Amino acid sequence: MFSVWDWAVVVLYFAAMAGIGVYFSRRNRDFKDFMFGGGNMPWLAVGISLIATSVSANTFLGNPAEAYANDMRLLMLNFGSLASIAIVGFVFIPRFRSSGVKSAYELLEQRFSRPVRRTAATLYSCHLLLRMGMLIYAPSLVLMKITGAPFWVAAISMAVFAMLYTSLGGIKAATTTDIIQFCIFFGGGLLCIYFCAKGVGSFSKTWEMAQAAGKTRWLDFTFDPASERNFFSAAIVYIAFETAIRGCDQQFVQRYLSTKNVRAANYSSLTSSLLGVCVGLLFFTVGICLYVYFQVAHVEVLPVTKVNEVLPYFIIHVLPPGVKGLLVAAIMAADMGALSSVLTALSNTTVVDLRASSPNDAEINLSNARRWVWLWGLLGLLASFVCALGNISILSKALFFTSLFTGPLLALFLLAFFRPHLHPTAVLCAVFGGIIVLLLFLKIPVLPEGMWTPLYQVSWPWNPLISMSATVILAHVLHPFFRMRAVSV
Repeated sequence: MFSVWDWAVVVLYFAAMAGIGVYFSRRNRDFKDFMFGGGNMPWLAVGISLIATSVSANTFLGNPAEAYANDMRLLMLNFGSLASIAIVGFVFIPRFRSSGVKSAYELLEQRFSRPVRRTAATLYSCHLLLRMGMLIYAPSLVLMKITGAPFWVAAISMAVFAMLYTSLGGIKAATTTDIIQFCIFFGGGLLCIYFCAKGVGSFSKTWEMAQAAGKTRWLDFTFDPASERNFFSAAIVYIAFETAIRGCDQQFVQRYLSTKNVRAANYSSLTSSLLGVCVGLLFFTVGICLYVYFQVAHVEVLPVTKVNEVLPYFIIHVLPPGVKGLLVAAIMAADMGALSSVLTALSNTTVVDLRASSPNDAEINLSNARRWVWLWGLLGLLASFVCALGNISILSKALFFTSLFTGPLLALFLLAFFRPHLHPTAVLCAVFGGIIVLLLFLKIPVLPEGMWTPLYQVSWPWNPLISMSATVILAHVLHPFFRMRAVSV
């Protein structure tokens, strides 16, 4: 099990991350420093931070679980991701940079109204709250394995540490630790592949067995809206999903605004996408190596039955002392980077968008932002218990939660960019209408089978496209009614 050397590695890692947070807490002069790093962050550092924001323990545990249970077809998501980079680079980033906003949702107030801005910020906060729940839930599974502690103890430990160093350091600490954490995270994946291949005999032998078992399949051109594992859903429809994340998520916008100019922001966005391809390939490979190790070569007996527990079992029971501590640190690294980004974005959104604080109150805003880090962290801890429900892979569950609120957000920004003359009330009503339309197509994975039956079942990549399309259409349909009412008054 876990040795003294393993614990030493984990403790040293957490001490180093806390030290970085304390260091940068002394260098944050005001709210702008805390949230945007002064606006001159290097594009390469921001690009690595962007991918570290996207990946987490959900990636470290979820991608291998997906490949272990199925195959590598979800790698097709990278096609949609690369396409979205061009859309965000040409449409979103220049408008954010030229508008002078401090928050993505401030632009919606400029185009429509403050209620529209607050509605968008609320939807975004709901989206991030569920994401934070998953970010706390996934590594807690590992902590439970190595300590024997119940889930609630592991979850509280993860949440408290993330809140501590995020509230101290802000965006500079988040970006610096993101770079360190990404390197540990990536190295951890390579170590998993190495020890799997070593147990089987060699990597080439492992790969041949995986091919024979059908695990290396990654292209599927069948058309099936109910499945996410085909080119149309994962590559074409997913473009809307990824554009919503990269173009409307305050975590991303915050980093675009922390660079020097539009070109630097686009370089950082492209860097994160290319690194994302490497991460996806690496951790899906981990999954098929684990499948060969346990199910084909039968190097070890696997006593667990849940796919999300395969990699934690391998780490704790198969890897040698010291290495397992490094791998646990890698999982924590992946999650801490994402958690700190979520908490920073939520505190910024709360202070700037929901509370509409004056930008001139820099010191007060900085103090409030730090307090909101703790309040949102506690709410995220509660959300982790909701995320623990259901028995599908962590990756599928995380992507489902992400898809719920991103479609209406994307619609709001597209309307703000191209149809700013629409009546704000029509836009608000359209947002809620888009969510209602989406409910007709949802299959909710955390609910017991049969509790909710969709009108027509589609896979999660379709969710943002459906709610975005419904919102845009309803906004145009409702606009004449509210315009006529305004004229008559």
